[in-house]
Amino acid sequence: MELENKATSLWSNFFNVKMVQIRTFHMTWFAFFACFFAWFGIAPLMSVVRDELMLTKEQIGWAIIGSVSMTIFARLFIGWLVDRIGPRKSYTWLLVLGALPVMGIGLSSDFTSFLIFRVLIGGIGASFVITQYHTSVMFAPNVVGQANATSAGWGNLGGGVTQFVMPLLFSVLVVGFGFSEQIGWRLAMLVVGAIIMLTGVAYYFLTQDAPDGNYDDLRAKGLMPEKKKVTGAYWAAMADPRVWVLFVLYGACFGIELTVNNVAALYFTDYFDLSLVAAGFVAASFGLMNIFARTLGGLFGDNFGSLWGLKGRAFWLFICLLFEGIALMIFSQMHVLFLALPALIVFSLFTQMSEGATYSVVPFINKKALGAVAGVVGAGGNAGAVLAGFLFKGMVDWSGAFLILGIVVTCSSVLAFFVRFSTKQEDEERAAFAAANIETLRRKAERANAEFERGLAAIGQRRSGTAAE
Repeated sequence: MELENKATSLWSNFFNVKMVQIRTFHMTWFAFFACFFAWFGIAPLMSVVRDELMLTKEQIGWAIIGSVSMTIFARLFIGWLVDRIGPRKSYTWLLVLGALPVMGIGLSSDFTSFLIFRVLIGGIGASFVITQYHTSVMFAPNVVGQANATSAGWGNLGGGVTQFVMPLLFSVLVVGFGFSEQIGWRLAMLVVGAIIMLTGVAYYFLTQDAPDGNYDDLRAKGLMPEKKKVTGAYWAAMADPRVWVLFVLYGACFGIELTVNNVAALYFTDYFDLSLVAAGFVAASFGLMNIFARTLGGLFGDNFGSLWGLKGRAFWLFICLLFEGIALMIFSQMHVLFLALPALIVFSLFTQMSEGATYSVVPFINKKALGAVAGVVGAGGNAGAVLAGFLFKGMVDWSGAFLILGIVVTCSSVLAFFVRFSTKQEDEERAAFAAANIETLRRKAERANAEFERGLAAIGQRRSGTAAE
């Protein structure tokens, strides 16, 4: 859909939360951060859980697969739902309902119950689709790539923060409050679930669906298609081969990130002989790159789009994926910590830039079914994580598994050249991009004129005061 009054700038209005676009931006990234934190909150505590529940390597592998498998279906469903009822209601329901299994995992008593809760928690991973959807309808083409990338990147940051915050929270509960380890990890997840639920309530009251109002109101005014037309647009988007190419490519970047978030702490514990807290801090370095890396991917996607149109965005995606695959192969061969850590950081940089580059392309595939496209592509990330997870449950050494993934990512990067756009759409988007830039310049000029007039008025007042004396 093409809604009106989208924000044409992000950074110049970054703290102006009176603007609904900016307020929504901050709520989307924080909500996604909370979901991502909860989604992988149990991962850095897995060494404790493994010992208590006596989990085998194969069972841990199934838990890894389960944590991301549910999200595939959740993202496909959310992509359809958000086009129907809007991002505000969708996010609220997802957060409130998703909090239940996050808190409920503390009731696990064996592998089966643990796996069931781990699978259910994966549903909150669908929050990504709503985050990207909501920023896409709030921001104009000249900044949508960086808005999408920043909201998602800061949300993904939760996957890094959880790697050291959860072990610290666990330590406080066990050492500071005297709970047993068996109770400590369960209470830690209870705290996280409560935060998720409160965030859902805040999202309902602090955001709206679009710049001009909520979907129910816009449909009542005839400014949006009726709900019954959403399903048809959804299937039209599903039939577009470019959507499925992006499905695969997102699996090659976000799918890899999910896998690393799940295994990194245990990998550094077992292969580098680090303590629970130390392994958590090292693993966190991968996720913490999201504070700027994904934004860079979207920012350069917008810049490539400015220079070479939509095909420039696709070419930038190819570059990011190619270097991600090479960096992952290098990381897989690092067997001492002082080499593995910088290799991990470089690999993380290109992984998250690839994610930002992907979603600088997504908003332009099908504007009438933005939720469908965002949902399918987002599900690709989880599908990639599920497939990668099988490498970590078998007999393959984990460093060998990383090497195989690096080769797959490198080869898949060439698929970016199959994301093509018609000449007509290229011309339309160039015009929309230029119009958004002109609007940005107009607003800057208005602010500058206002400042100039206030300055002249101040000078006039000072002169009048001097004359009166």
